[in-house]
Amino acid sequence: MDLVYYKRFRMEINLAGRDLTPSPLPDSFFFLPWEESLLDCFARAKYLSFHDEMDTNVFPCLADYAGCRRLMAEIAGKPGFLPEATWLLVRQAGKQERPEYCGTVQGVRDRHGFGAIQNLGVAGGYRRRGLGANLLLRSLAGFRHSGVRRVFLEVTADNDDAVRLYRRVGFHTIRAVYKTVETANTP
Repeated sequence: MDLVYYKRFRMEINLAGRDLTPSPLPDSFFFLPWEESLLDCFARAKYLSFHDEMDTNVFPCLADYAGCRRLMAEIAGKPGFLPEATWLLVRQAGKQERPEYCGTVQGVRDRHGFGAIQNLGVAGGYRRRGLGANLLLRSLAGFRHSGVRRVFLEVTADNDDAVRLYRRVGFHTIRAVYKTVETANTP
C-alpha cells in the first residue's frame, strides 16, 4: 500500500452581523428541511453530487450510493446533528414529474459549540446556477438560528470552485490540514 496526502483547507466564518439571505431559487427548485423519512433522498443527492468528484479519493464512501447512505445515517445520528442546518435541494419541473434530488448540506454542532458544515454538494448538471451558495446560506442561517456563532468546514485545496464559493460567502482559511489515504500499489 502507498500513502497519498491530500491538502485540505480548514475554513471558518463568524456569523455575527452577516447577511445570510439567499438569492431567489430558479423556477422549479425548492428546499426541503431534514426529516428522517428523507434519509434516502439526502443520500441520493449526496451520491449525485460527489460520486465522480475528487473528494472520492479522500473519502471513498462518497463514490457509491451505499456509502453515501451510510455516511448520511452516521451524520444524522451524531449527538450534535442540527436539522436546522441540514437541507435538501430539489428540482421538480412539473407536478407529474419525479423530483430530482440535486443538492444537499448537513450541519453538526461540535462539543465546543462550533458549527461544522458536512458535505455541501450540488449534482454536476446543476452547478454554476448559484444553488451551492443558496444551500450554504440556508445552512448558515440554520446554524445562527440554533445559537451557533462560528462555523467551520474542510475543503480539498484543489477544489477551486468550492474554495472560491466559501471565500465569497465570507469564510477564511485558518490552516491547511493533510488527509492521509492508503492506495493500492501501482506497477
